[in-house]
Amino acid sequence: MRVMDGLMAIPSVLLAIALVALWRPSLTTVVIAIAIPEIPRVTRLVRALVLSIREEPYVEAAISLGTPSARIMFGHILPNCMAPLIVQGTYVVAFAILVEAILSFLGVGLPPDIPTWGNIMAEGRVQFVSYPHNVFFPGVFLAITVLAVNMLGDGLRDTLDPKMAKRV
Repeated sequence: MRVMDGLMAIPSVLLAIALVALWRPSLTTVVIAIAIPEIPRVTRLVRALVLSIREEPYVEAAISLGTPSARIMFGHILPNCMAPLIVQGTYVVAFAILVEAILSFLGVGLPPDIPTWGNIMAEGRVQFVSYPHNVFFPGVFLAITVLAVNMLGDGLRDTLDPKMAKRV
């Protein structure tokens, strides 16, 4: 976990820029540059979930009955970890969309011939004084998309959280 804490100390956009600068800008490089900063966050979430679920009475009962470890892991712990991981996945997707747009806007993301919101805004930046809508509309749609994915995550959290079902 100390390695994960060290990785989380580095700003994710800065780490992504450094990784893309090491290799040539391509789709694979951008995906790796976006995924590496997210690994510690997901790792910490999974660790916290597993540590809390393994203390649940049904897991302790399965252990006392002599249930094999693999069956406990795949039958009890993994299904109870899936809902928070799905929700975290939506936030990772929203962040990945935003980081890709940032990298493309700065010119270190995907090549300019691939249409992305960052590339479109970067091309519109040259003529911003005459045509501000070339930057404004892609930025608005980028913000709406990230907001929509985050709202999807919030909705999934509310739907999949068993504690929220008891309140209603």
